[in-house]
Amino acid sequence: MKVVIIGAVAGGASAAARLRRLDESARIVVIERTGYMSYANCGLPYYIGGVIEDESELTLQTPESFRNRFNVEVRVHSEALGIDVEKKVVLVRSLRDGREYEEPYDKLILSPGAKPVRPDIAGIDGKRIFVLRNVEDTLRLRRFIDTHKPRRAVVAGGGFIGLEMVENLSGSGVETTLVEMADQVLLPLDADMACSAHALLRGRGVRLILGSPVSGFEETENGIKTFVGGSEPIASDFVVLGLGVVPDSSLAVSAGLRLGMKGSIVVDEHMRTSNKDIYAVGDAVEVVHSVSGLKTVVSLAGPANRQGRIAADNICGINSSYTGSQSTTILKLFDMSFAATGLNERAAADAGIKYDKIVIGPPSHATYFPGAKNMTMKVLFRPDSGVILGAQITGFEGVDKRIDVLATAIRAGMTGSDLAALDLAYAPPYSSAKDPVNVAGCVIENLMTGKVRQCHWHDPAFRHRPADCVFLDVRDEDEFSEGNIDGAVNIPLDELRGRLGELDRSKRIYVNCQTALRSYIACRILAQHGFDCVNVSGGYGFWSSVMRGSSAGSPAHACGKKL
Repeated sequence: MKVVIIGAVAGGASAAARLRRLDESARIVVIERTGYMSYANCGLPYYIGGVIEDESELTLQTPESFRNRFNVEVRVHSEALGIDVEKKVVLVRSLRDGREYEEPYDKLILSPGAKPVRPDIAGIDGKRIFVLRNVEDTLRLRRFIDTHKPRRAVVAGGGFIGLEMVENLSGSGVETTLVEMADQVLLPLDADMACSAHALLRGRGVRLILGSPVSGFEETENGIKTFVGGSEPIASDFVVLGLGVVPDSSLAVSAGLRLGMKGSIVVDEHMRTSNKDIYAVGDAVEVVHSVSGLKTVVSLAGPANRQGRIAADNICGINSSYTGSQSTTILKLFDMSFAATGLNERAAADAGIKYDKIVIGPPSHATYFPGAKNMTMKVLFRPDSGVILGAQITGFEGVDKRIDVLATAIRAGMTGSDLAALDLAYAPPYSSAKDPVNVAGCVIENLMTGKVRQCHWHDPAFRHRPADCVFLDVRDEDEFSEGNIDGAVNIPLDELRGRLGELDRSKRIYVNCQTALRSYIACRILAQHGFDCVNVSGGYGFWSSVMRGSSAGSPAHACGKKL
């Protein structure tokens, strides 16, 4: 059996290695357009910023090392031009000498990846405009920086690559402007959870322009101008495009394969395309979101690796299935981490899935151990069953551990009560006896059993402050004096029982603290003394984060509430 794989990196290389482990006699040929067959794609921005100093560290395998270990023939600088499904051959061109030839196959795996979005706008092909898709792109940008010593840069696009470039350029002393068409960066997060990233970027000296698409570029004698909406053009020395990616499915078109959303390649659960002898994996394929059940495209290395393995299994007669992706992601931005898994609020609404949510601010580890810092966790769940639908976390440490636990919980179909019952590792430097994931489960359980009611910062009653409501802040006086919600009454939690007479029993009481924990305790006290009370989800900490990080015109900004 001869298997030809078009495209290496995550999906193709994983498929080749798995094929060899399953079938020592198969002939395996990998066709790769670039000069690198397996590289750390996610590490490319860190080479630009000098965090990764040695270029060789970007390369995970070379054609020689891959041949020695797996007996796989890897042809780099070779471009697949088309597929003849009747003859079962791939037309290949050598980029070294221009020679074209036909490469026959018994089975074919497509792993073409995704290509950067390049909108049809003026000046898009300028020499000072860079993308970051592969190692060659990275080396080209690094050479420009080393040669020209630029002082100013514009990054267009606030996704993962864009933000990693912002961090690395800013950290290298380059004055950086980030332009994002949407009203927020990091679209896997909801807008309120992304606000802490906005505040972080501005605090690190990054000029942040939200809700403004790039409309064109113009090269000047010593730099380039970026045109954004109706504002003044932004002058810089170079531009990095991070406007997202689209599936690179041109070969699938030439083969007459069925295409799906965004031009992606349609595959079944075995990663088989509409042609029984052709499989496809990675960023170019359409998959099912494992939580919503909707079709989606996921450009992540983990799913690509698993898909490559599954395609190899099925080629070798093993009935292996890909059950979908829940898009678990994490980003380091300066000294913070931002992570998401499953559905966010937009995705749940688009899928027509009913959900409720909690927002909490637990410490990363035991507060008596030095260095504990609060993280912000939003967890979505089904209001009828408590089944976890999605989670988002921002914070300084411990984010990766909690998002992985929650990703596992979602995959297992666990409920809030299940989270509360999890037996998780505890030592003071790492967690608390009740881990933040346990806390999230307890909060969901309290809501579902009616022990407390909650509202969110965007709820109309909370935002418009009806006259028949009281806003009660149960933080200590010094906390309250440092910042508070306009119009709130301050009664510290430890004084509440003795000061109940100061509250009007005829009015609903909205209770907040810093993270919604003390306010929950206050709500339990108030409810058992006959008060109509509601806990403010996320507390003052989340409210102030939304206010600080919101862009003009966003729902948070429109609230207009004083801190």
